[in-house]
This record gives sequence, structure tokens and C-alpha cells, in this order.
Amino acid sequence: MTNLRNCLDTASIYVSTYAKYNNCSLFGKWLNLSDYSDFEELQQVMYELHSDESEPEFMLQDYEGCELFEKFGLIGESFLSPEIYNIAEQINDSEYESEVFEAVLDNFMGVDFQTAYEYVNNFYYGEYANDIEFVEYLYENDIPFNLPSFVVIDWESTARNIMYDYFESNGHYFKS
Repeated sequence: MTNLRNCLDTASIYVSTYAKYNNCSLFGKWLNLSDYSDFEELQQVMYELHSDESEPEFMLQDYEGCELFEKFGLIGESFLSPEIYNIAEQINDSEYESEVFEAVLDNFMGVDFQTAYEYVNNFYYGEYANDIEFVEYLYENDIPFNLPSFVVIDWESTARNIMYDYFESNGHYFKS
């Protein structure tokens, strides 16, 4: 599994300026986001890189790395949100891997980080191989009584019915 620290380690941006671009120059530099402790430090390096301009207007000409940042709208063509480090820190401090947040975003397009974070905290049930394994987990943990041994459960049918109230994304299960 990938954690967000790995995403920060692989996330990088190519920073130039609009003035250089308009003057047919592609001068800039690839910057790894993990090399900087916060957005202000990153921005300071960007200003130093383009200190030949009095007021550089930064242009992200390219970016690579974790799709999670893109899905949250924290990075895009010519855009990097100042919140990227704060959100990365919140995810690192959570008990969840980045795949859990990606699973939510695969099902709820355009959701902001805070909404996704609350959804994960309130409705995430874990990662399972299939619906039947998930439903067996629910039975073992949520049904407060033991069924007699002569009761046979059709797990396939039970899973099909229970999944009306849940959804799965990449093996991660959530309450609908």
C-alpha cells in the first residue's frame, strides 16, 4: 500500500514563469514537493529560482506524482494549492492509507478533502477480498447473538442484499 509520504516523495512540479514562457524561454526546474517542509518554503525556492524577475508569475508547466493530489484539486495545469502540505499532513496523521481516500474519490467526484476525510472516518469498514468476505465480517462483528449451528447462511445471496447499503471501490468497503 502507498501512504501519502510516498506520494509526496514522488510528487514534483516543473516551475517556470509566464514572462519566460512569453519570451520563448522554457527555463525552470523540477522541484520535489517532499524536499520542502511546507508551501511557504517551496514558494521561497521558486522565488529564488526566478530571482531575475522582480515579481515572477509562476507557471507550473508540468507535474508528476500522486494522483490523489490531482483528484482533490490540489494540483493541476498551472496550479498548486497552498493547502497541499496541510492536507498531506492530515492524511499522514490519519490511520488510513491514501488508497482509502482514492476509493472515496472514485465514487464521489468533486468532493473536497474535508468531506472525504469525514466520510472515511464515519463510513469506512476496511479492505476485503470480495463482498462475501465483507458480509461475513459484518456478521461476526455486528450481529449481537450466536446463531445455532443448524442455521445455514447463503453468503452469496446475503452479500448481494446487504451490498445495497454499502459500496466497494478497489477492495475498500464503505456504508452508502
